[in-house]
Amino acid sequence: MPTPIQLVAFSGSIRADSLNHKLALRMAEGAREAGASVNVIRLRDYPLPLYDADIQAASGLPPEARRLKAIFRESHGFIIASPEYNGSFSGVLKNMIDWVSRADAPGEPSNAVFAGKLAVIGSASPGAFGGVRGLISLRMLLAGLGLTVLPDQVIVPNAGYAFAPDGRLAEEALDVRARSLGASLARAVARWSP
Repeated sequence: MPTPIQLVAFSGSIRADSLNHKLALRMAEGAREAGASVNVIRLRDYPLPLYDADIQAASGLPPEARRLKAIFRESHGFIIASPEYNGSFSGVLKNMIDWVSRADAPGEPSNAVFAGKLAVIGSASPGAFGGVRGLISLRMLLAGLGLTVLPDQVIVPNAGYAFAPDGRLAEEALDVRARSLGASLARAVARWSP
């Protein structure tokens, strides 16, 4: 019997009413429709200090980084929605990756929880460009971690008006696109996994 596909979905925003969290939920819905199990997390539930090698040397990874590593280790792939801040992805997302990518045990390689896995990315932004500039740098970062990022992505411009009260994207074609991206990840992981 094949191993169930396990994905983790999250946003690079920690706002309570994050537009990118809403987008991650739509992509996760598509992955579930394609048969994957999706663990949706919020980075605000895993508060981390700014990455500091002195902290790691003195006391190892913070407990929240270890919790995230455990979640990521069990995942076959990632659904990531990130806001664009000053033309790049969020500092919260970068800081989390800086902690979680660190080796924490003898013989553990860096990036162990990311390398060899798949991801899809998207962005929701109040602006007209939908956060596309931030996805360029996010794609490069993830590739550097050893992740294969699927070529398609979803961008939600004018996102302050894009979501219906039930969480769906009000424009049906865009909602289908977001869900299809999550489904594409689930199908790709099923083909990719040994």
